[in-house]
Amino acid sequence: MGLGRIFNTEDSWGLLLLRLGLGCIFMAHGAQKLFGWFGGAGFQTTIQNFQQGLNIPMELTVLAMIAEFFGGLGVLAGCLTRVAALGLCSVMIVAIVKVHLVNGFFMNWFCLEGQGHGIEFNLALLAMSACLVISGGGEASVDKWLSEQ
Repeated sequence: MGLGRIFNTEDSWGLLLLRLGLGCIFMAHGAQKLFGWFGGAGFQTTIQNFQQGLNIPMELTVLAMIAEFFGGLGVLAGCLTRVAALGLCSVMIVAIVKVHLVNGFFMNWFCLEGQGHGIEFNLALLAMSACLVISGGGEASVDKWLSEQ
């Protein structure tokens, strides 16, 4: 796949709406992990939690944090949308398998004690990210602008 294909995108305003929502969600979650913003654990605590609770090595945890924050930023701007969204797909697959699958399909809306969320939300984020991998950033994206140059 040449560089032109990475920046090429569908002519769709719907992809802009998808990007805006998905980018905000992942930037916020990445900021929680990297910087401790929005009530998040921050860099060191996230690394410890991933190592102890999920048996995920530090290097992969750092990659996940970078993928969430900077991938979210890339998706939001529509810059290298396919690459950023592919990183987000990877993070969601790991989250589904390592964290949420054991809790079934549905989210724990009623905060039942001792039960985490199922895969429902992660599956939606995975599908949204995969859509951007396939279709690109759409209208009003940096990729669209670059592909027209």
